[in-house]
Amino acid sequence: MTQTPPAPQAEPELAGVRNFRDLGGLPAADGRRVRPGVLFRSGHLAHATEADAAFLASLGLHTIFDFRNAADIALEGPDVALPGVRNVNLPLSDPADGSEFWRMVRDGDLATLRSVLGEGRAADRMAASYRKIVTTRTAEHGRVVRALADGDVPALMHCAAGKDRAGLSVAVTLLALGVPREAIEADYLESNAPHRRYRVRRDAEVSPEVSELLSPLFEARASYLGAAFDAIGEVWGTVDRYLAEGLGLSAAGRSSLQERLLR
Repeated sequence: MTQTPPAPQAEPELAGVRNFRDLGGLPAADGRRVRPGVLFRSGHLAHATEADAAFLASLGLHTIFDFRNAADIALEGPDVALPGVRNVNLPLSDPADGSEFWRMVRDGDLATLRSVLGEGRAADRMAASYRKIVTTRTAEHGRVVRALADGDVPALMHCAAGKDRAGLSVAVTLLALGVPREAIEADYLESNAPHRRYRVRRDAEVSPEVSELLSPLFEARASYLGAAFDAIGEVWGTVDRYLAEGLGLSAAGRSSLQERLLR
């Protein structure tokens, strides 16, 4: 007889942390589900309030994986310190390719934005960056899944917005747990909720046309994640080969990962 999983707890409202959620409850390998309270994702923690920090501390986190680069940290600030938590900074490529691009986004004129982002170029840029991250950042993703398999849980993964770099890292982890791609995609698209979206600092008001040009950069689109999945198939053929050969996750390591994170 199939047991009905318990209803998820209400999502906390964090004042200074965007896009936080527990991945518990997602369907996974062999009819199991991701265990609640062991794997979380969010945007950066630099602006966490005292109440936010107290909530995060209550999760009993072992490790926080921060995928931001130096430019992100300089702009937003370092994560709030949580007692007893191991912080691991693993910079991944920003889909916007760093501070020079973001300076153009914040301060650039309309003609420049049109030439760089118009006529589908912004979406193409995002899809290409997802392919690049998943195929070239295997060492970083391998380190994450092996750390989780070794027991570095509960864990939280974040980047700046918690959408792209953290989104891909979460997706890779969920693939190793046997979560179906449609469930991975559904979780990924949750980042589009208005209360989750990243707030961009700009020096001036944004016109409707500029907002439209920028929107592909700040949206989670199934086509972006699909580009990463396609790249895995093109380079490794199967998810099993990607995990084993690309990430260096052994069969024993994958079994350990699933035992730690699934129920």
